[in-house]
Amino acid sequence: MPKSQVRKKKVYTPPTDVRPTTAASSRKPSPVWLPITAVALIVAGIGWLVVYYLSEQEYPVMAWGYWNLAVGFGAMVASLGLLSRWR
Repeated sequence: MPKSQVRKKKVYTPPTDVRPTTAASSRKPSPVWLPITAVALIVAGIGWLVVYYLSEQEYPVMAWGYWNLAVGFGAMVASLGLLSRWR
């Protein structure tokens, strides 16, 4: 029985209009303050919530009531927003 021919596949090269541009490689790295600020916001948010719960809702600001939770979680969400821009 004859042996079948082995075809060699060509290496795929995408068309020039579909190729990714070099804009991704030309982006500048993130500034040094960005991750530092993000970590500081996480720590501040967690610290705010811990103080709020351990003080039985008297501190950090008693008049704010449950809005203290919004401040703590808001700081942590803001840090996520900063970290989403980190390269």
